[in-house]
Amino acid sequence: MSTVISVENVSKQYRLGEVGTGTLSHDVNRWWHKVRGKDDPYLKIGESNDRSKKGDSDYSWALRDVSFEVKQGEVLGIIGRNGAGKSTLLKILSRVTTPTTGEIKVKGRIASLLEVGTGFHPELTGRENIFLNGAILGMRKHEITRKLDEIIEFSGCERYIDTPVKRYSSGMYVRLAFAVAAHLEPEILIIDEVLAVGDAEFQKKCLGKMKDVAGQGRTVLFVSHNMGAVSDLTGICAFLENGRLLSFGTTSSIVKEYLAVGYSKKLQYPSDLSYYRREASTDTPVLITGIRIKSNVINADDHAKIAIGEGLVLIFKLECKKSIHGALISLSIKNTIGEKLAVFLSLDNGLILDLKPGFHEVSLNINSLPLAPGEYLIDVGVNQSTTTKAFDVILDYPLFSMVNKGQVQHWLDRPWGYLHSNDVVWGVDQIEE
Repeated sequence: MSTVISVENVSKQYRLGEVGTGTLSHDVNRWWHKVRGKDDPYLKIGESNDRSKKGDSDYSWALRDVSFEVKQGEVLGIIGRNGAGKSTLLKILSRVTTPTTGEIKVKGRIASLLEVGTGFHPELTGRENIFLNGAILGMRKHEITRKLDEIIEFSGCERYIDTPVKRYSSGMYVRLAFAVAAHLEPEILIIDEVLAVGDAEFQKKCLGKMKDVAGQGRTVLFVSHNMGAVSDLTGICAFLENGRLLSFGTTSSIVKEYLAVGYSKKLQYPSDLSYYRREASTDTPVLITGIRIKSNVINADDHAKIAIGEGLVLIFKLECKKSIHGALISLSIKNTIGEKLAVFLSLDNGLILDLKPGFHEVSLNINSLPLAPGEYLIDVGVNQSTTTKAFDVILDYPLFSMVNKGQVQHWLDRPWGYLHSNDVVWGVDQIEE
């Protein structure tokens, strides 16, 4: 396969808070270096794009020395935290902006969907914007006309197609924009995190369309925070952090690395199976001060391993500062790419907590866990049942892993991950500290 995108040592620098350099002296200094054939003096300064820290320089590198290649027909996922440089990279590839240093080589026509409403005029109708957007993407009128009915049908906006798009919702905007970009047969399709605006049905349709595009030998670049979608759609992946390319390789390995970085600051598994402890705080009337597990645990060096189909009892220790009427406990079980496989609410089983000041233990007895082998995390929270206000919450806590001890793939004739409220029993007791 031939290379269709080549990114060579690409960097992009911005001056914070100003348009241009912001001062006449900087402009003159840059001009004087340029006429003498010397490098821009301000490329030697600047800091990485770390949003969480206050910097000492007015210059920031949104991207720094990024290099990779994409072959024809490959689907590349680009992942990273907010501010990592993903959108800046796509804007450079789409020729919306130019790199400060480095070189981009692209072979083929590009269709980009970078944000909701890109390339649309609010006063024009949906139909007129299809022709306008198609022309911007380099399509001729007869090509757009040939695909027009298919585009309108895919977007689901047929009733409003002759209405000015300024009256469209954000979801209708992105539906029509994606339909245009995906149906006008570009060699390279670039999709930023815009599908989050659409509903679940449309997101599923879009992912299916991108698979079709990739299956036709065209190249797709896909940015998303949905690791499930990235894993399902892409074969290779780039991991950006603070403007630098940390890793580039197969999607499965890069997603694991990304999630490992995300969870690196979480508490690790203690070997005594008393998984979580923390001191009480006066900031909230109810605090989760402990989590522990009781089950037929297979002994492990670092954490609990549970055989597929075995039961599990979770104990949540609460410290209550004052009387609380009508509280509930929520528990979510997630896999390592952030997909929720089961959600349990004490309210669903008729347990509403009336807590007196002091210490309490809430138990959750799950009769069986028909989960596939692998590691699992939990979210657990204490909420006010009447307002859904969260008193306290613990997110993304690594709790246990499932192992296969010869069980069949379906446990009790149910597929992996199928759990419902009948599988659980809640309980609560006040205890002495």
